[in-house]
Amino acid sequence: MAAGRSGNPDAVTIGPVGDDDVAAMLDIINRAAEAYRGVIPADRWHEPYMPAAELAAELADGVIFSGARIDGVLAGVMGVQRRKNVDLIRHAYVLPDRQGQGIGASLLRHLCQGRERPVLIGTWQAAAWAVRFYERHGFAILAADDAARLLQTYWSIPERQIATSVVLASQPLSAAEVGALIAGARRN
Repeated sequence: MAAGRSGNPDAVTIGPVGDDDVAAMLDIINRAAEAYRGVIPADRWHEPYMPAAELAAELADGVIFSGARIDGVLAGVMGVQRRKNVDLIRHAYVLPDRQGQGIGASLLRHLCQGRERPVLIGTWQAAAWAVRFYERHGFAILAADDAARLLQTYWSIPERQIATSVVLASQPLSAAEVGALIAGARRN
């Protein structure tokens, strides 16, 4: 349960999303992504932030989304993607009027529970609120050089985005541990 801003508890259920949720997912992602406008590099912002074709490509590439529903209505989404020898948390968004109610935390816990592989999260360096959120939930920000190497290995994003992003890990990783992880990925 998450306490609403009015203090009234709202029943939050976490579970898979389906094809019939795509329109609601896009609405959540694009409304929540408005927080990036004017914060992330202007050349990386576009509207909509995530077009339907991009979401379809992410789904086709193996991102598996879970959703948080309040009274049956989708209020937040977050994805997980198996990449080589790690799991990536992808596309974490909660409706702006539902933020701060524990929905993102519930989704993150749901997606991370029982994972035996390292969990990595990439986000915009300028999105300080996102970095703080992940740090509050036990993720450790990695050194910039290590983050760049991980982004190049596990994500399919342009160099400009790599240069303006950070990576957080489910446990602190030294440069040697990052190197070993990347070496393991190359063997897969």
